[in-house]
Amino acid sequence: MAFSLNKIMLIGNLGKDAETRFTTNNLSITTFSLATTRSFKDKEGSWQNETTWHNLVGYNLSDYYKDNLKKGKKFYIEGRISKRDYIDKEDIKRYVTDTIVEKLIPLDSTAASSGNTDSSSDKVSEPQVDISKEDNDDLPF
Repeated sequence: MAFSLNKIMLIGNLGKDAETRFTTNNLSITTFSLATTRSFKDKEGSWQNETTWHNLVGYNLSDYYKDNLKKGKKFYIEGRISKRDYIDKEDIKRYVTDTIVEKLIPLDSTAASSGNTDSSSDKVSEPQVDISKEDNDDLPF
């Protein structure tokens, strides 16, 4: 078996409120968009911003996320890239690239203080960040 990796990590702001629908098997599918911005200097030395929009899909997200995925809020997203195609109303084949959400952490100060969790859990827990420098004496940097 060959080793492969399909992982994406994003930090950005939601472009619109999330929309949730349910399948016939009662699986909830939440879709939303996220904007990430990259800053760079152009040939003239002026700073430019380049925004990329990402389509995100979350399965069985908790009610907490369904209620808090609102336009403008900042989130950290981990997931995997998925490609699909469909036939539109005019019989033209269209291709879509989605990010399937596997971890979702609010980064806004009001949302972050409420807690975080990954998308597979209904439990909300406090953010945990380990920034201790214990036992790092043997690191080369």
